[in-house]
Amino acid sequence: MATNPNQKLAVLIDADNAQASVIQELLAEVSRYGTATIKRAYGDWTTTNLRGWKDVLHTMAIQPIQQFAYTSGKNATDSALIIDAMDVLHTGRVDGFCLVSSDSDFTRLATRIREAGLVVYGFGERKTPEPFVAACDKFIYTEILRTEPEEAKPGKEPVAELPKLKPMILNALNAIAREDGWTTLSALGSQINRSHPSFDPRNYGVAKLGELIRQQAAYLDVKDVKLGEGDAVQTHLHVRRKVAGAAKAG
Repeated sequence: MATNPNQKLAVLIDADNAQASVIQELLAEVSRYGTATIKRAYGDWTTTNLRGWKDVLHTMAIQPIQQFAYTSGKNATDSALIIDAMDVLHTGRVDGFCLVSSDSDFTRLATRIREAGLVVYGFGERKTPEPFVAACDKFIYTEILRTEPEEAKPGKEPVAELPKLKPMILNALNAIAREDGWTTLSALGSQINRSHPSFDPRNYGVAKLGELIRQQAAYLDVKDVKLGEGDAVQTHLHVRRKVAGAAKAG
């Protein structure tokens, strides 16, 4: 999806349901989409459960929001975050929200923000329920932000399977390809993200979409198209479904 680095973003973190160990990389990822003008983390800071977060709050200039767990079994942190998000939404001070949680309780919040015309970026682990992922404009799995893979722990909840790549790409191509079958790489990426908010080439072990697409030579043709003249020339990757028996495009 197209991003605007001038966007003002509110980063709201469910500290009960997010990993402090990846916060530096997460905020670096947020900077790709805009400027974090609001950074808040919600939880009961009187408990020992959030000790890992306490070590990074000041370093990352994140404002801790205290929320006591008044009733056992009720998630007061979620309620506080949702109320604050609606307050920020109605002030008109931001262009979008970054919701950091693996909890499906924020599905309706993401939907409501998007209904108001603002963009929603979700951040969570691969165990995040699909409804919350689908409710965001873009969802980034925090596993791909780690500089070192996290070790598997016995009894750890299994992660969700990634969507199969081939049908995802081909469905997107079918939706946007010109009559000659070709489309641009950027248009393809935007279409995939519209249907699959969690799509990211890094989920499949590569850094860039172009690199991922070039690896799908079994069923895709690609060609470099140069536009412009002289020093202003630019090269754009074009993609189409491989046509049986057709000569490879030059």
